Formats: sequence, structure tokens, C-alpha cells
Amino acid sequence: MPVPLTLTGRLVRLEPLAPQHASGIAEAAAGNRDEYAFTPVPQGVDESLEYVAQALAGHAAGTSLAFAIIGVASGRVLGSTRFTRFDYWQGPLVWPLVHGLPPGDPLMAVPDAAEIGNTWLSPQARGTGINLESKMLLLQHAFETWRVRRISMRADVRNHRSRLAIERLGATSDGVRRAHSRGLDGEVRSTAFYSILDEEWPIVRATIEGQFSARPVRNRLIDA
Repeated sequence: MPVPLTLTGRLVRLEPLAPQHASGIAEAAAGNRDEYAFTPVPQGVDESLEYVAQALAGHAAGTSLAFAIIGVASGRVLGSTRFTRFDYWQGPLVWPLVHGLPPGDPLMAVPDAAEIGNTWLSPQARGTGINLESKMLLLQHAFETWRVRRISMRADVRNHRSRLAIERLGATSDGVRRAHSRGLDGEVRSTAFYSILDEEWPIVRATIEGQFSARPVRNRLIDA
């Protein structure tokens, strides 16, 4: 399974999500709950501690690698994101097949494909470049260090903000799976799927870098 790691950019630092982040997670998630209609986001310190515990359990099981999104200048927690749904294609094949688990030493394995998801930000951090740089750090690590063949992303079809953010990265639509699962609001949701392939990464990276160049720096929150 991928080992915990810290990824640092100009605006943000992605740290492995840990119990010491719980109070910051609770603070970042405080406020209008309507902002989190489509993504599971904890409320209060107790839920934040449970959120972290579940993330750590997911890593121990080899199914996810979660991060706290930290403002570099302020040191404040601004949200969370994670790698999840790891796929391993390396041989030799073993029988019976165990889907989602790597062959050989799991501590030495890196995925051939993965998904980026469970991303949320404090409302005040939106539009500051935080999400864009967070995605850049994750994608760069996945394609340039792990050498994955594919990164996937998904969103509730009703979540127009998330879908637009994914599309602006340069991800390709893989279609919509209708009546895919139960949404947070209890309604049956359809899910929009996207992907970026390794051969597409240079163009996607240039697209993201171009957005950084064109974006005015609005990081008052980050420097606070």
C-alpha cells in the first residue's frame, strides 16, 4: 500500500491526516452545512476525531491515503482530500484473485491506477487556488512518482461546482452512471466519472500551470 507522505506546494501542504488535525478539521468545517450537501464532512471535534479514525483505518486496510490540507503561510487546516480505490495490475497473478490488494509485499507496492476524491474545503478557502494546487500535488505525485496509468475522479451529477473544477483540470468525461448510489441527502444519485491517463498528464499539467499563471493571487486567508 502507498506509504504516508507529505506534499508541499507554494500555497498548501498536504499532510497525512492524523488525530492532531481533528480540531483544525472541525474549525475548517464549521459554518453553513449547505456547503457540504454532496461530500461527507464532519461537524464538531467528536465527528472530526471519528473522521480521522476512519481515514486511518482505510489506510491500514490499504484502501485509501488521506491528507489534511494545510495553508503553508498560516499553518491552518483548510480541508481534506485523499487517494482511494487503488488498483494493482502487477504480476505474477495469484489465485484466488483479491481485488484491490497488491501482489507481493503490500508495503512496497504502488498502484497502477487510483482515484482522487473525498475533497472538501473551508468555504473561505474556495477560489484562492487551494484546490487547484492540491490537485496538482496529488496528480504530480501519482503520475511522476508512482507512475500510475490512470487517475479517476467522480462527482454527484448535481454537484456542478465539483464537476466544473474537475473539467477545468483537463480530465476527460467517462460518462454518467445513472442511479448509481444513495446520496448524502437520501436521494438516489447519478454519478459523473472522469479520468486522466498517463499519456494525457503532460497536457493536463500544462493546463493547470496555465491556470496558476492566469490566476490573481488571493491568499489573504492563507496568510492570516
